[in-house]
Amino acid sequence: MVNKTDFIASLGKGLAVIEAFRAEKPRLSISDVSEATGLDRATARRCLLTLHHLGYAEYDGKFFTLTPRVLRLGMGALAAMPLAQLVQPWLDQLSEQIGQSSSVSILDGAEIVYLARAAQRRVMSIGLMPGSRLPAHCTSMGRVLLAAMSDPAARAIVEGSDLTPRTAHSLTSPEEIMERVQRAWADGYAVIDQEIELGLRSIAVPILNAHGKVVAALNTGVAVVQASADDLVSLYLAPLLKVQDGLRRVLR
Repeated sequence: MVNKTDFIASLGKGLAVIEAFRAEKPRLSISDVSEATGLDRATARRCLLTLHHLGYAEYDGKFFTLTPRVLRLGMGALAAMPLAQLVQPWLDQLSEQIGQSSSVSILDGAEIVYLARAAQRRVMSIGLMPGSRLPAHCTSMGRVLLAAMSDPAARAIVEGSDLTPRTAHSLTSPEEIMERVQRAWADGYAVIDQEIELGLRSIAVPILNAHGKVVAALNTGVAVVQASADDLVSLYLAPLLKVQDGLRRVLR
């Protein structure tokens, strides 16, 4: 427990403002940030103008957008994480072998956070890179990570998530989503068919350490060219499981 005297409230508010920016909401007004963070408009304004003054945000008189400088806050930490360093060569080799992009992510609340990525081609409208975030409930990696949790814990995350459909294929019922999460646990993998974005399918498996604990998730995302989403299993599950087995031997 942090003592009140050891907590810098202004730093906490500034970090909350930075976290308000998302891939789907890259341009925010003062009112937008105030609503997203719960800060009053005056505090949100001071935080945003401070970020602008320090070069972390651009300001056009109404909307703020983060600049690449903000990546300094996270990229160093991500790159220094042993897991990210360890999996990158495996991802590079896997992507070269199957001719598709592959990624590794971890669960952070109701979102997955990309730790490492090897991109063969761009299959999503938004660019994915280490540090990118997506909802856990409608992504293949998110579902295998939720499957590693207890049912009550996973259900709490799903029911607390924004289940607004991203496409006509998106599942919006917590019961349906939990059924898919439970199936991912039983099958050892999860397949997503255009739930996160039209034209995109993906298959993911959990990454386990030597003790059998799920520590991350591995996936490949492909454009919709197969007759069925089930074809991803025959095409890509074996290579993913091979990497899973290799990583399990080296992760402690």
